[in-house]
Amino acid sequence: MAQKVENAGSVNFGCPVAKTVEVIGGKWKGVILYHLTTGPLRYNEIRRTLPNITQRMLTLQLRELERDGIVHREIYNENPPHVEYSLTPLGDTLRPLLDFMRDWGIFYGEQTCEPVAANSKCREPSC
Repeated sequence: MAQKVENAGSVNFGCPVAKTVEVIGGKWKGVILYHLTTGPLRYNEIRRTLPNITQRMLTLQLRELERDGIVHREIYNENPPHVEYSLTPLGDTLRPLLDFMRDWGIFYGEQTCEPVAANSKCREPSC
């Protein structure tokens, strides 16, 4: 049930962790994916949840996630047209990892006395 990905040649097959980091690593991809676990979101909805990301960076990150088969981009032919982003079935397999990262971030904040800000815009009050 493997899904062929267009840029599979650029992924580091020598290390599974390097492969994962290449696909979802960086400052924004994990957070974008985490918010998409709640369901499809429009571009501006994603942008509102991440006020510090630039429009250019959000577009770039979404394009890379789409290219890697993690995110699906749906264009609705309406006036005005709108675009929604959602996780693909392959992207949905990241849900346990993203939830674990959320939980570990909370744990780390408690251990280091650097709790996650209450106004962090995450989808859960505890985040």
